Amino acid sequence: MHVSSEQVEQVRAFNRDYTRRIGVLSQGLLGSTWSLTQMRVMYEIAHRPGITAGELAADLGLDRGYLSRTLKGFEARRLLGRAASEEDARRQHLRLTAAGQRVFAPLERRARQEVRGLLSAVDPARRPALLHAMSTIRDCFAPVAGSGVITLRAHRPGDMGWVVERHGKLYFEEYGWNMEFEALVAGITAEFIRKFDPLRERCWIAERQGHRLGCIFLVAEDAATAKLRLLLVEPDARGLGLGRRLVSECVNFARTAGYERVVLWTQSNLTAARRLYELAGFRCIGREPHRSFGQALTAETWERGLGR
Repeated sequence: MHVSSEQVEQVRAFNRDYTRRIGVLSQGLLGSTWSLTQMRVMYEIAHRPGITAGELAADLGLDRGYLSRTLKGFEARRLLGRAASEEDARRQHLRLTAAGQRVFAPLERRARQEVRGLLSAVDPARRPALLHAMSTIRDCFAPVAGSGVITLRAHRPGDMGWVVERHGKLYFEEYGWNMEFEALVAGITAEFIRKFDPLRERCWIAERQGHRLGCIFLVAEDAATAKLRLLLVEPDARGLGLGRRLVSECVNFARTAGYERVVLWTQSNLTAARRLYELAGFRCIGREPHRSFGQALTAETWERGLGR
């Protein structure tokens, strides 16, 4: 369909106004010495610990050479650490060091304060319309789902039955767990539906061309604590970074919802899931042997703080 010159100018006018309002035209972002690109790279590493340089370049649309120089600059200042992947030594997972976290934390706080100030200048009655318009813009530019695109969506009728069935079947096939585990999952999903609070809880269903590929849940444990539950990735979707993406969505939503920490309960033999939690900044804070699901297991409690 033809795009008119008037439409082009409307978009350009919006871009000029918005970039001025959010301060990206300044020499340093947020009154710092960091550029917009450096801040965005730092943000992605802070919120997606374990991400690789290749994933960063693809997700941000950055030239790999330019990104490499940016990462080396972070390393020279001892803000960035790398760890070789257990699956492929050629791939390196990125993580901010303690020094990097100290640099990033005040910038993150300042960014939130600036956005809060920007929104406070908008009539409260018009804020929902503003936020809806922003969401619409993002949706319009999102890629159309195709054979290679995995999308995440909220739950809908029929999903809970699939969650129970796939957990029961996969954990039996891969770990020999009996139907006690399927019953546990059924109880969790039933409680989620009965007590669902859309402002503080969420279920994500990963989908490709209408085919479900995975899921994850975040539920309220108490006012300050959220609980990550029922992470699952179908075998034919493993190795695509979907598990890391689901955990990241969960943690980011928990932070936005105002929780102070996220906890989860897992088993010591679930090595792939434990690796994902570790990369996402969780740490094991307790272990307890038990017998469940027809197996002798060691339960583990993991926790991640959501520093403000």
